Amino acid sequence: MTAPTKVGRRLLELREDFDRSFAEPARGHDEEHLELLTIRAGGRPYAIRLSQTSGVHPDRPVTALPGPQPALLGLAGFAGAVVPVYDLAALLGHPVGEVPRWLVLAAGTPPLGLAFHELDGHVRAAVSDIVREAGEQSGTPPSGSLRGLVELPGGSRPIVDIPATRAMVHALAGHTQARDEEPR
Repeated sequence: MTAPTKVGRRLLELREDFDRSFAEPARGHDEEHLELLTIRAGGRPYAIRLSQTSGVHPDRPVTALPGPQPALLGLAGFAGAVVPVYDLAALLGHPVGEVPRWLVLAAGTPPLGLAFHELDGHVRAAVSDIVREAGEQSGTPPSGSLRGLVELPGGSRPIVDIPATRAMVHALAGHTQARDEEPR
């Protein structure tokens, strides 16, 4: 038998790392940190709680729909489901400019896709770095899609709340909100 080549040794290391990853315990729920996607919509920085999403997709084809709602970009297919896709910048009140490249699928039902222009990355932020809105602190229900700010090394980012955004989309479309779709 011949000695393993450099490629053979590297392949063996990769297999061992892969096998070891299943032996390590999964990362549990950490109440001191939040996993966030950092994005840009309409040229402005935002963050989205990763727990409120079910996927991020670049360059997904969206079939345009005619209608009076400029925020509705159209429909996209995901694993046999047809999902309405809205321009997040338009929902946040920014002028609709270039076609967004990225699409985030909202977790939960009914399905919803939110399109945005740039994906800056994934960060893990301390809960202590989240600044709540005055209304949130006093118990007054907040309005709109934004729920607080997160302080990050590159500056503060408003946090887009997916359930609140879904409720906004339903209101724009003239639908009533189901009991299990209440914004958080």
